Amino acid sequence: MHPYIQLTERDQAVEVKIGVQHAPREISLESGQPAEEIESAVADALGGKSEVLTLVDDRGRKILVPADRIAYVEIGAPTARKVGFGAI
Repeated sequence: MHPYIQLTERDQAVEVKIGVQHAPREISLESGQPAEEIESAVADALGGKSEVLTLVDDRGRKILVPADRIAYVEIGAPTARKVGFGAI
């Protein structure tokens, strides 16, 4: 990384996977929200403070999951977004 380029919080992505009861596939998204904020939203939904888990992905789309249908939630560590071309 160039010494003058600093990553901001906006450049960090958190991978989130949500298992939904009675659904054959999990919901997978990358979010610009901090991992702590996502964890708090999940805890509120599972604890009964909210009936719906609401998250926003890195494209600005909202993902809504009924709290009583959540089977599991995986929150990955923040990773820097990749820019440029990879080696072939």
